[in-house]
Amino acid sequence: MLAGLAAVIAASVALADFSLPGLLTVPNTFGNFTSCASQPSVYSCENTTAIENTCCSPTPGGLVLSTQFWSTYTGLEREGQKLPKGSWTLHGLWPDNCDGSFAQYCDFSRQYDPVPSPAKLTNGTVIPPWTGPNVGQFIKDFGRFDLLDWMNKYWINQGAPNTDFWGHEFSKHATCTSTFDIKCYGDNYVEHEEVIDFFVAARRAFEMFPTFDVLASYGIVPSNTTQYALADITNALVQQTGSIPYIGCTTNGTVLSEVWYFNHVFGTEQYGRFKPVNSTTKSSCSSTLPIWYYERTKTSEIDVRLIP
Repeated sequence: MLAGLAAVIAASVALADFSLPGLLTVPNTFGNFTSCASQPSVYSCENTTAIENTCCSPTPGGLVLSTQFWSTYTGLEREGQKLPKGSWTLHGLWPDNCDGSFAQYCDFSRQYDPVPSPAKLTNGTVIPPWTGPNVGQFIKDFGRFDLLDWMNKYWINQGAPNTDFWGHEFSKHATCTSTFDIKCYGDNYVEHEEVIDFFVAARRAFEMFPTFDVLASYGIVPSNTTQYALADITNALVQQTGSIPYIGCTTNGTVLSEVWYFNHVFGTEQYGRFKPVNSTTKSSCSSTLPIWYYERTKTSEIDVRLIP
């Protein structure tokens, strides 16, 4: 038996040695921020002088929003696209300007959104739809199947494939985030590595703000029979983040649907420290009427924690 086990181990080692340089090697994706070592470090939107090297701090989009959705269905349940039980879903990572304004679709050479929204910029320029491979293929090309698996669990689209949504979020927002500019990756840049980095950064920010768990710990849970006051929802989130997020509602401000967490960032959006700050956008939820935080359709969610 021991001899047989030894043979299996030897064969596995041989296979690993053969495969690691190719199939099993995952290339690194990180920017070249060596030039930032000589730059003063400050929180974005708190600098008193102009940021000279925009690779070192998100500029001008230094008000960074980690945004989340509460949806009750996807519309693609039959295709296996479901919502994660016990969790909100990731919407995106947005670079607003310090005054709350924002830019969008800043680099058409990295436009991977098959259905741009809006279809035109404010100056009337048509945003060209992407017709190439979806961004999920970019993730596979870098061997990041772990990331792809996570995104298919927590970054969920409604009414269209998840990959369309991811391409939209990168193209509309990351192309306006200076720390994801191609120039920040140096001479050894590999096409699409900043796309991977954006997705990793969006995941990192999302996991800083466990909205479902925070609300549940204050007795605010999805229900089709109990409604909640905006003040109670706000208070729960403020007590755990130290700042007022944007809380979004539909149906005349009575159905909870979104939370946006506003932050200043010390360092780059990829790796820097996030400091929550108050929202610059007024809540769209009613401050007088009770708010529904509806349960999801039972067939629309799955306990992704049980899926390897």
